[in-house]
Amino acid sequence: MSNKLSQLKEFTTIVADTGDITAIKDFLPEDATTNPSLMLKAAQIPEYAPFLEQAVAWAKTQSNDKEQQILDAGDKLAVIVGTEILKYVPGRISTEVDARLSFDKDATLAKARKLIALYEEAGVSRDRVLIKAASTWEGIKAAEELEKEGINCNLTLLFSFAQAQACAEAGVYLISPFVGRILDWYKKSTGEEYTAETDPGVVSVTEIYNYYKEHGYNTVVMGASFRNIGEIEQLAGCDRLTISPNLLEELKKDEGKLERKLVPATDIKPAPAAITEAAFRWAMNEDAMATEKLSEGIRNFAVDQRKLEVTLASML
Repeated sequence: MSNKLSQLKEFTTIVADTGDITAIKDFLPEDATTNPSLMLKAAQIPEYAPFLEQAVAWAKTQSNDKEQQILDAGDKLAVIVGTEILKYVPGRISTEVDARLSFDKDATLAKARKLIALYEEAGVSRDRVLIKAASTWEGIKAAEELEKEGINCNLTLLFSFAQAQACAEAGVYLISPFVGRILDWYKKSTGEEYTAETDPGVVSVTEIYNYYKEHGYNTVVMGASFRNIGEIEQLAGCDRLTISPNLLEELKKDEGKLERKLVPATDIKPAPAAITEAAFRWAMNEDAMATEKLSEGIRNFAVDQRKLEVTLASML
């Protein structure tokens, strides 16, 4: 029997949740995704030093203002790393908009367009890139406009059904519901332990997947932020799963049988009325887990973005 990673690839697209090119070469995923935290880790890898130097050198040609140079270097580094990763994956790279722009629709639009322009200047067409943004109301509305411009988006830091509903109605290309972080919150909040079947993150993604398929939404569901392979196994059949190298290795070594858990609906129901901004914000207010984890995720990404910028600033 083939290993569980090979079996999983038969009905789920595997995405590498890393900016480490060596890991990507090892596991041969379809797509790859990065975020500020992964970019910060990647920047510590000696092999990445030339990428940082290239980004900083380019930034110096764009502006004489030190603060602007830092921002430009960060954007260029993300595109350089993304372009390098695309040499080893046949699909797409997800590149994240600065988390500090999460509540500014216009700034998110500007940053997304800038990143796409940098990719296109590097010879990478926009159909190989997904722009990642937080699943705030502003992020979702920015993505709605970007999708109309042919810029596909990956809405991340997604923890609630309301976020998922708004993303589907906005025509977002892909969502990344965070399985493990949902589990973290419930374990801390309730003090309980959960099985793979009762894992609140697994339950959430299953509900979203079934809702999308029942109503014929085209938005791709990509489970993310896994804590163990049990969560992954329970979501076998999900459109995509983005998995860290250590869990990919576990799946690769496991020779057991993997059963498909998620299967698309065959009968399509009419879509419900679209969620309003007021209803979205109220639903988030009522969901303590989603509100807390969204805010925490944005803060943490911003912290890592600033740490990366300190490194880049020291090179200017």
